[in-house]
Amino acid sequence: MPKPINSAVEAIELSGIRKFFNLVQDKEDILSLTIGQPDFSTPESVKQAAKDALDANKTTYTQNQGLYELRDKVSQYINDLYGTHWCANQVLVTVGASQAIDIALRTLLVPGDEVILPSPIYPGYEPLITLQHAKVVAIDTTPTAFKLTADALEQAITDKTKVVILPYPSNPTGVTLTKDELAAIKDVVVKHDLYLITDEIYSTISFDAPHVSMAVFEELAERLIVINGLSKSHAMTGFRIGFLFGPLHLMDQFTKVLQYNVSCATSTSQYAALNAVTEAKDAPNKMCEAYLDRRNYVYHRLQAMGIDVVKPGGAFYFMFKINDPRPSFDLALDLVEQAHVAFVPGSSFGRFGEGYLRLSYAYSLDTLKEGLDRLERYLSPNP
Repeated sequence: MPKPINSAVEAIELSGIRKFFNLVQDKEDILSLTIGQPDFSTPESVKQAAKDALDANKTTYTQNQGLYELRDKVSQYINDLYGTHWCANQVLVTVGASQAIDIALRTLLVPGDEVILPSPIYPGYEPLITLQHAKVVAIDTTPTAFKLTADALEQAITDKTKVVILPYPSNPTGVTLTKDELAAIKDVVVKHDLYLITDEIYSTISFDAPHVSMAVFEELAERLIVINGLSKSHAMTGFRIGFLFGPLHLMDQFTKVLQYNVSCATSTSQYAALNAVTEAKDAPNKMCEAYLDRRNYVYHRLQAMGIDVVKPGGAFYFMFKINDPRPSFDLALDLVEQAHVAFVPGSSFGRFGEGYLRLSYAYSLDTLKEGLDRLERYLSPNP
């Protein structure tokens, strides 16, 4: 027999979201509200920019860090949106936001480090931490309406803590944070001399108040890494373009990790991204308006069913709990079998997600209406 493989790889599992999606996708007459993928088309000018790049034979390697013009324009784009002060040399163009997270963690972590995560949380962070032989410390946010608080963060820190990861607006809860709440978290991070990674991939999908980037706090300048990208904002999931923003003293280190992994992000996707942050920079606005209508519709429908639910301030997800004692996976599977509607089991988002279901409203209002009708019939069967 060959020698054993990396034990850290054996220790991680496939995403619970994908496992459940794959389990139900071939079943007949199933209406799925599971995947967080925009149902909008990529803006026409963005698609044309990709075609033009192909026709112009712009199919060679770019700089490892990404096209300078793209990095310059995306820093301007983010600065204009959020009042930040990034420059082109503080941007790394990555193969989606997922690679940006991976690069940041591989650069920062050594075995034995601890990383704090608010939970329930997107399942893509913990395996990357495990692969570095580091330890996840999860904070239960269910008592505070899914929000990480400065007090809870303070209590979770040990002498081994190196990184805090803060995704907002959140997948899977849709919850976001105010400037005052972020400032309190910032103070704890600075006090304990930690790195902070904020995943702001859903930042353009913010409803009730403008998104506040952690990059507005000057005290974080040497310790903040911001993750962003175009998959959600411009419906460009397949283009696989993400952005890692960070302090200048770390950019060469991040770039080395990317260089030996993929050399550079796909050239044609980078030219499409350049159009997205210039000619199509306002495209997220119409999408956000549609998501707001859907958010409000789903919220009122769930409330009308007697479901106690936290109203999300961004992204396109609800975490909700119904009065049923079964594990969330069993409940979600029964909903598929009996009601022909699919939600993601809350256990996919860590142990503090158990008992919940996640609904994605990145679907049309007609689809959402039918899915919620099926849920309502399941909860109130005819006598």
